[in-house]
Amino acid sequence: MNDILNSIDEEKQPSIMVPMGDMDVAESSPDTVDELAMELATIKQPAKRIAIIGSRNLAITHQQMIETLTTALVRQGNTIITSGGSCGTNAAAIRGAMKSNPDKLKVILPQTIGQQPSDVQDQLIGVPNIVEHADRAMMTLADASRVCNREIIDDCNQLICFLSHTSKTLHTAVDYAEENHKVVTVFYLD
Repeated sequence: MNDILNSIDEEKQPSIMVPMGDMDVAESSPDTVDELAMELATIKQPAKRIAIIGSRNLAITHQQMIETLTTALVRQGNTIITSGGSCGTNAAAIRGAMKSNPDKLKVILPQTIGQQPSDVQDQLIGVPNIVEHADRAMMTLADASRVCNREIIDDCNQLICFLSHTSKTLHTAVDYAEENHKVVTVFYLD
């Protein structure tokens, strides 16, 4: 009896036919599969080289979140790569890594320590691994920073970037990281 009632109910329900030709079919090429396999392998690594870059103009709560995140990432055995900065993302990343394990922090400067403001120089005291670039001394800070971001990204497995939607320099850095098959995490602050 239940079979008869079920078949009657099935006959009353309208069915929708979707033509297969109209459906978008995701094509997976060998390159896509390889990229996904590489990203998965990077994510599964017990210790990664994680670049943290981002905006200088951050609310104190965002800076505290970045500092806490960086502290946790270092405690998990990851190495943090960032640039110098007296405020904002880089400064918070430096503070977080220094709390956990200064040996797991690498700071790549766009130019030299001497070209940094005194508060940045003060913050870098005790950082054991600083890379300076005297060869960029004559560049504008904006140009040197763009080159520095690429160097940081080249040295990492994963990029975490804190930016606004209008930040052209950071969007360019994110695009560069994606083109180079890095695992990218973006946090928009606006």
